[in-house]
Amino acid sequence: MAHLLPLRVFLSSQTQETPSKPLKLSKRSNNHKTSISTAKKGLLSPSHKMHKLNLEVSPHRAVSAVRLMRIEFGGAFADLLNEKGKGSGDNEMGYVERTLGFRTRDLDDRDLRLVTDIVGGTIRWRRYLDHLIGSLCHDESMFRSMEPLLLQILRIGFYEIVKLNMPPYAVVDENVKLAKVALRPGAGNMVNGILRKLVLVKENNSLALPKLEGDSRTQARALATLYSHPVWMVRRWTKYLGQEEAIQLMMWNNSDPSFSLRANAAKGITRDDLVMQLNSLKNVIRAGWLKEGLCSVQDESAGIEKFQESFE
Repeated sequence: MAHLLPLRVFLSSQTQETPSKPLKLSKRSNNHKTSISTAKKGLLSPSHKMHKLNLEVSPHRAVSAVRLMRIEFGGAFADLLNEKGKGSGDNEMGYVERTLGFRTRDLDDRDLRLVTDIVGGTIRWRRYLDHLIGSLCHDESMFRSMEPLLLQILRIGFYEIVKLNMPPYAVVDENVKLAKVALRPGAGNMVNGILRKLVLVKENNSLALPKLEGDSRTQARALATLYSHPVWMVRRWTKYLGQEEAIQLMMWNNSDPSFSLRANAAKGITRDDLVMQLNSLKNVIRAGWLKEGLCSVQDESAGIEKFQESFE
């Protein structure tokens, strides 16, 4: 029988990547439907902007911004970045070059992990992040008409400050640089102003969050914003599970996925063998156990299925 050893790793949703072309995005319309057409307002196509190396722009933020646009407008998926292959960092930097017209330094291992974390987290918390961004804009029309790339940069900055608790002024500085280079100086000034407002209200513990009050519909909309879930889903879960259990389920949905190492008993490896080897995941990788098939990374639900099969 296979043995599972719990292992906490941080992964975004894994799905098959589909080829997508460089994005050329028009201005974001009021109904959030953005056409993939001729580039406007600073998001230039490669034919209009000379490809160059920019060492000042944060590589993981540039890749994250372009990847988020590919997911939202180009039909791409939020899968895990690998060192080699179709989802590699070099391939992602190619998308940055073809979309924004410049490259940054190559992605290292830390950058790859940050891209995975930021892209997955920004997608999970998008409704919540958009609410905060809108609350710090002058009016709703400013948010509704915001350019796609500018909005992605703000989402990244808000996620890093609010959810990852990164040093706020470093986040502000790096995202301002990205906006200025990828768009124009005025866009950088806007990012600077909005992110600095966020830092101030967060430090004062005065984020503009909806309150749980009013009728059931109003409370469902508030919960949908607070926990970044569709309103219809919140209403259904609240109806059948009750508000408290629905909140717990939404919190679990937004948590980082947990995976396990499965010992391959067919090759004589036991759970205890893995425990002895597993001072860190790097030790298992260096020992070649994954490559040799002595163990594998697996979701616990798959292990439960194998456990059930052993009794049939």
